Amino acid sequence: MSVTQLVAQQRQFFMQQHTKPYAFRAEALKRLAEAFAHHEADCYAALAHDLNKSESEAYMSEMALIQSELAFVRRRLAKWMRPKRLPTPLSHQPGRSRQLFEPYGVVLIMAPWNYPLLLNLSPLIGALAAGNCCILKPSPDAPATSAVLQKIIERAFPPEHVACIEGGIPLSNALMAEPLDYVFFTGGEAGGKAILRQAAERLIPVTLELGGKSPCIVDTEVDLKVTARRIVFGKWLNAGQTCVAPDYLLVAKSQHSALMAELEAAIIEAYGPEPLANPDYPKIINQRHFDRLTALLPEVGIVHGGHSQADALKIAPTVVDVRQADSALMADEIFGPILPVLTYNHLDEAIAQIQSRPKPLALYVFSSDQDVVDRVLSQCSSGGACVNDTIMHLANIHLPFGGVGPSGMGHYHGHSSFLTFSHQKSLYQRGFRFELPLRFAPFSASKLKWLKRFL
Repeated sequence: MSVTQLVAQQRQFFMQQHTKPYAFRAEALKRLAEAFAHHEADCYAALAHDLNKSESEAYMSEMALIQSELAFVRRRLAKWMRPKRLPTPLSHQPGRSRQLFEPYGVVLIMAPWNYPLLLNLSPLIGALAAGNCCILKPSPDAPATSAVLQKIIERAFPPEHVACIEGGIPLSNALMAEPLDYVFFTGGEAGGKAILRQAAERLIPVTLELGGKSPCIVDTEVDLKVTARRIVFGKWLNAGQTCVAPDYLLVAKSQHSALMAELEAAIIEAYGPEPLANPDYPKIINQRHFDRLTALLPEVGIVHGGHSQADALKIAPTVVDVRQADSALMADEIFGPILPVLTYNHLDEAIAQIQSRPKPLALYVFSSDQDVVDRVLSQCSSGGACVNDTIMHLANIHLPFGGVGPSGMGHYHGHSSFLTFSHQKSLYQRGFRFELPLRFAPFSASKLKWLKRFL
């Protein structure tokens, strides 16, 4: 079946009103949950093949989040679908005002390779809950996981409702040439710009989940051991291939030496003295990204790590002292297991460094001084933020997740996903009695006088 035929088939299915009733949506989510459970072992095997994710990391960072979101949405869907009553001003009485939530139609979801299950299925859950037909296009860089996704979707849905199709940029371009109703894209800035340009040609609404250089400030008022452990968790989960991973540290100068020692200890505690030999330490997705990352490793300034294993596509957790903010490591999002560290004398310097860069997807502040926290959060824009932790805001189903500016537009997760994939239609309704003649022509000075009093 061609892309054009698939989109036409889904549009016809949608226009026949199949997807709109609560019972249909609830059953779709149930079937997805059952198919996901049926292929659970396949999911773990695929993630191990594509990214060398251990079962524990795969469960914590993908499987459990999908399972919990399915349960969360299924419990609340009926309530979310109800029209929302809103106030009606005196000038509109007698009447009533409501907000309705209607599906867009045919939705395209495009996801990257770094969390290939979560970043496909999490938006799909929201799109199904909102009553849409969906096309998933997973990344070809995670082929084993893409194949499992195809099995899950084919087991749960007919293609006129949900389809999963594999391919690269030519397929993306072909899909974007179709009359889609909504596009949800997760990936890099360059890809996001391309999608936005293509969507603009057809005025297709989009959500862009991108990335950026997410900063992490370490103040003087911290527990260094706890701080280091939480930074290591957020940075080297999935070998740093996480859109919200701390991309660089800004450390109070007086804390630098002590924090470096604690970071080294925390890395060894997590991955052992030989992380490249640790079977649970993830690999870089492919040779191209491995070469890009190893080219960033400097000849001087490495505090810890710096080793790599080309045949296994592994790069050890690496901490680098950066003397200049214009270092190659500070140019673009690293998206790998290398952590540059800069120091500052005064908090204003750290804030200025963040403000001088594009708005990041995440911002992290470690401090027990609430004044410091408040200053950073109020003066530095970011998609989301954590105080005294890293990346955990992403796992809170109650919090909308998304970027700002170059790090993305739009939100999802939980109820936010339902809203993202729903057109929120405003409705005002009244009967045929009790007319207000002042609003109708012909107008007069007398009418205007009363209108100014009344409105």
